[in-house]
Amino acid sequence: MPELPEVEVVRRGLEPFTAKRTITAVEVLHPRPVRRHLPGPDDFAARLIGQRLAVPARRGKYLWLPLESGDAVLTHLGMSGQFRVQPPGAENETHLRVRFSFDDDKGELRFVDQRMFGGLSYSEGGAVLPPEIAHIGRDPFDPAFDLEGVVTALRRRRTGLKRALLDQNLVSGIGNIYADEALWRAKLHYARATDSMRPAQVREVFAAARTVMAEAMDVGGTSFDALYVNVNGDSGYFARGLSAYGREGEPCQRCGRPIRRESFMNRSSYRCPRCQPTPRHPRW
Repeated sequence: MPELPEVEVVRRGLEPFTAKRTITAVEVLHPRPVRRHLPGPDDFAARLIGQRLAVPARRGKYLWLPLESGDAVLTHLGMSGQFRVQPPGAENETHLRVRFSFDDDKGELRFVDQRMFGGLSYSEGGAVLPPEIAHIGRDPFDPAFDLEGVVTALRRRRTGLKRALLDQNLVSGIGNIYADEALWRAKLHYARATDSMRPAQVREVFAAARTVMAEAMDVGGTSFDALYVNVNGDSGYFARGLSAYGREGEPCQRCGRPIRRESFMNRSSYRCPRCQPTPRHPRW
């Protein structure tokens, strides 16, 4: 699933294409991607016709297209959702779900989603921050991110460190890939008890998460297959820079021990058994 870097790459790609453009038509080719818009696909399309887009925005893994009316189109890419920009008349993608047309000749915006876990919805009053996601935590790139507040909140919890990092109500945007990478850089096991950590250790984890996600954004994010691409259809290249995630059996870049894959919350977690030893009192 796309995490913060991948969603931010998409947001940056959309900005020069969508900002200040007026929507003239919306074609919903399959109802599932707009299932969260309870009035239905026809209402979703009708509300958008004639509206002018502002600059795309993001919090964590959520992306939204603000409208100058004060409303927004809220988006979550899910497992395979993609925004693609295409010239008028371009051949339809196999999994094209929603098409946006504009009042100029600069091309269409398309929402493509093979597995259809992602989706779009109309958010009333959501231009600045959609109320549907107001409960999630700020992400480490948000200017208002309160690092010390998050450090305190994390240390008050009686849980494992990676489980806390993945809690989008505490801090948004970090998923399985970048949690493993941040923990490898900080030399901490994913089951380290959060209430046993020193403030400096928590700060180091978040510094590592911010650094690794910034590096990923610089090269277009992490692509393992064609399900994540940017708005031009290009893959990201950060998979080449991963130090832990997906590297089972490969040597640790610090100590040479083989990276280990372990089951974690119905997914996989990757770590170096020497650099990230199991804590004495783990919390899974």
